[in-house]
Amino acid sequence: MKFLQLNFIPRSTDFALLVLRVWLGLTMLMVHGWAKLAGFSAMLKQFGDPIGIGPLPSLVLLVLAEVACSALLVLGLFTRFAALALTIAMSVAFFSAHKMVLSGPASGEIAFLFLAGYVTLFFAGAGRFSVDRKLGGAA
Repeated sequence: MKFLQLNFIPRSTDFALLVLRVWLGLTMLMVHGWAKLAGFSAMLKQFGDPIGIGPLPSLVLLVLAEVACSALLVLGLFTRFAALALTIAMSVAFFSAHKMVLSGPASGEIAFLFLAGYVTLFFAGAGRFSVDRKLGGAA
């Protein structure tokens, strides 16, 4: 039964925060942000106006969050700011674009899951393995 206790796995909240930051940051950057950046012109033609500032500013803010803030998250640099920006982006995606639907064809399940991770990182901070910690900022 000792095997079920998983004592062979090191216990480190800081390492767990590193894994979460890198996993969420790289996934958002590579799967969502980079695609929006590369196809910006094409996407702009069909992009909505979820917060009432126009499609262009909305898409620019989303690309900044998904690319720049995701990169900051991976590095652990300005982590809480990056997590807050991504929390706002995923909140808009889940509540406005996906209308809080968690299953079916227009599901916001992915936005909802990213939102949970970003909220966690906002409250927990970057952890010990981060540029924030190296610079002496709050980790």
